[in-house]
Amino acid sequence: MGPFLKFVIFNSGRPPLPDTGQWLLLALNEKLPEAVVEILRAHIIGLHHYLMLFIMLAFSVLFESVKAPGLGLGARYMFTMAVGRLLRAITFASTILPSARPWCASSRYSIPGHPHRWAQKYYVPYASDANAIRQVIERDIAYVDTVNYTADYRPDWGSMSFLIDFLRPNTSEGSSWYSLLKKAGGGCNDLVYSGHMFVAVLTAMAWMEAYGGFSSVLIWLLVMHSAQREVRERHHYSVDCVVAIYVGILLWKMTGFIWSAKGGTGDSRLTKLGKIQGRLLQAAKDSDMDEVRELLKDVELGNQESLKQGPSKVMWLFASGTIFFSLTIVILAFTWTSDG
Repeated sequence: MGPFLKFVIFNSGRPPLPDTGQWLLLALNEKLPEAVVEILRAHIIGLHHYLMLFIMLAFSVLFESVKAPGLGLGARYMFTMAVGRLLRAITFASTILPSARPWCASSRYSIPGHPHRWAQKYYVPYASDANAIRQVIERDIAYVDTVNYTADYRPDWGSMSFLIDFLRPNTSEGSSWYSLLKKAGGGCNDLVYSGHMFVAVLTAMAWMEAYGGFSSVLIWLLVMHSAQREVRERHHYSVDCVVAIYVGILLWKMTGFIWSAKGGTGDSRLTKLGKIQGRLLQAAKDSDMDEVRELLKDVELGNQESLKQGPSKVMWLFASGTIFFSLTIVILAFTWTSDG
């Protein structure tokens, strides 16, 4: 989705949306001690740190720090990330919001002097005139004649020509679609919701499930610090961070079936004890210690058999398939784009 703002050039001159989160942080700067404000401004943790934490979690099963299967935890993380990224692309492409950094587009891209032809037809005539907006609502049709719109330069990109409507190249940068796509980066319109915060939340959820305790509290404090810094530095609006937090939590909860519960072994043992509870109490009342020992032995043997069976084949197949698919995509990306 690259420089999506080139697709709708009318956003380049628009001021940022009013953001109460930004106002709150600016107000706190005046109230809090200078040392606290400097801590809030500090770049304590970044995206690469959260990704490093995830990799540590996925492979820490080798060092018996996390209950097996660590590969299942990694697959769950990557699967949840893929679903979240898809939802994010659908969300920010649905409604185009002005950037919190209004200078972004002009400083990064060569911006055409006119909007895209779709914007010229469906947006510009109805953008600011209240009567025109009322008319288009009542008629439900783009009634303004825009036949003589300004056309864009259209290089020959072969099968990738569909990208022209999004990247909008000029004569100096139209020779290669790949070089222009690489230059796109994250675009300059506001991307709802924050991808950085989504990664941070998934890492915190995975850490909380694997370890819990005080360390998880620390991770969540770092996530909150990252969120306020995203807003403070105008990388995102507050709504982008808020939505990323609850979407990340909900998606992680929804994909819980992929990785077995941490206390699965203990829960299995309690279930078996519950099934023989009546017989166990009766044997104790009869002072039949041989029967008590026999029943407890059956529970222990059943638990050992479940440990030998290990994780389900479905989980292993899904985890292995996810890793294989991801590596394949990376290799194909390097192969197909090696010539630029």
